Amino acid sequence: MKLKLLKKNNNRLIMAQKEPSIQPKPHIIEKPVTEVEIDEDKPWRLILYNDDIHTFNEVITQLIKALRCSEQKAEKLTIKVHQDGKATVFEGSFEECFEKNSILCEIQLVTEIKG
Repeated sequence: MKLKLLKKNNNRLIMAQKEPSIQPKPHIIEKPVTEVEIDEDKPWRLILYNDDIHTFNEVITQLIKALRCSEQKAEKLTIKVHQDGKATVFEGSFEECFEKNSILCEIQLVTEIKG
């Protein structure tokens, strides 16, 4: 609330309340929410990123668990991630990538699913 100086009388200030100013509300444009469709037939990729937290053995063990692959394949993927900073470790449907991603994320590996 703002005060307005009405008059100065014998070195005394007489104050009164000023009417609150009415601010117009900003014009809000609402955009409709659109649904995102996932094309299940389109190949999706699960990408694993390099980090400085996990050991080679931790990554290899988790890849074997997630991908159900051989130790040799998990080692090759781990080396590729280490050298290139990232690697596609799996391709398939979104659902398959999501399942495998959840296993990799059990130990907080950094991943991304791209379609």
